[in-house]
Amino acid sequence: MVDDSPARRILAAVRAIPPGRWAGYGDVARTAGLPGRARMVARVLAHASDASLPWHRVLRSDGRIAFAGDDPRAAEQAARLCREGVPVVEGRVRTPRIDVARASRAALDAALWGPG
Repeated sequence: MVDDSPARRILAAVRAIPPGRWAGYGDVARTAGLPGRARMVARVLAHASDASLPWHRVLRSDGRIAFAGDDPRAAEQAARLCREGVPVVEGRVRTPRIDVARASRAALDAALWGPG
């Protein structure tokens, strides 16, 4: 039986964000089939233990890092984004976000359902 839980769908949507791109919490929620559940995305990411999860690619809808500026996680997120070529200036990314639902449907399907 396939685990189609909301948490699994959220994590799959996050994994579908390609390097050098970002999505908002609400974008991830919509992609996971959970419109209006941006806070659920934040909770799932806060409790995720997979070190390979690209959590740093999820930002507020306006491109701001969600952690306070003095929080070490803010610096970590900014550093990870910069290593992928995403410029972070004063805690904000100014490049356009990705439409995860449209741009990576195949990657999301593969993450959710496995190989075709």
